[in-house]
Amino acid sequence: MKLTQDQSLFSALRIPPSNGHTSDYFVKTGTGQAAEVMFRGEHASLNAIADVVPSFCPRSYAHGPLASAPGKFFLATDFLDLTGSGAAASGQTLAQKLAKLHTTPAPIPEGQDKAMFGFPVPTCCGNTVQENSFRESWAEFYADTRLRSILRAAVARNGADEELSDSVERVASEVVPRLLGDGHLQSVKPVVVHGDLWSGNHGRGSIAGRGGVEEVVYDPSCVYGHSEYELGIMHMFGGYDGTFWDEYFKLVPKCEPVEEWEERIALYKL
Repeated sequence: MKLTQDQSLFSALRIPPSNGHTSDYFVKTGTGQAAEVMFRGEHASLNAIADVVPSFCPRSYAHGPLASAPGKFFLATDFLDLTGSGAAASGQTLAQKLAKLHTTPAPIPEGQDKAMFGFPVPTCCGNTVQENSFRESWAEFYADTRLRSILRAAVARNGADEELSDSVERVASEVVPRLLGDGHLQSVKPVVVHGDLWSGNHGRGSIAGRGGVEEVVYDPSCVYGHSEYELGIMHMFGGYDGTFWDEYFKLVPKCEPVEEWEERIALYKL
């Protein structure tokens, strides 16, 4: 695959027919180390979702440096047509697909002997790089690699803010153990979580070569985590109606203790 340096950030490629079939792919390009980290994370994230629910997102085939453009990187995935036109395929609803993702145990990471919370590579939520080093405890993972890690990045970018630092540390050391540790959520097992599932990263579309129109997601920032972590950003930005939530919670009931569910979702919005 060759892309010239003057091509735009997004490109669609049509591969010549082979055995009577034409393949369509989507390619993103970007410049610098930030693009390399982002594309490596998205490559792993798309395939983590596709391995569990194959019709839920494009599959990624390659990522890396562009030989013809030093300092530029690319990500090549299935082409996703979001016009929403055409015949329906599986007929599965968004709630059904998300429930399948959220109830399938995450794979055991390479080099580990059991399921862990984390992800094999760093990912990006927007422009924020997320550390995903593996932890046995979900409470420890959330406190250290989400709250404290993002605080460190904010301080490095914007300078120290004592009030902000104190507030984040209080949440990480007091609220997180109360809601996610100290005997709570002991039955929670890691599952693949999209990680950035606001309504703008979901739609109806067809994945090239995979049939008709499906409920699809894209631009993931995955982690092997608690399924309710996904719901924080979904509630923060809205876009999912009562019908969706009714169906989803029939398939994925709220974790115990249920009376603390709203507090957990508020924590996951941070």
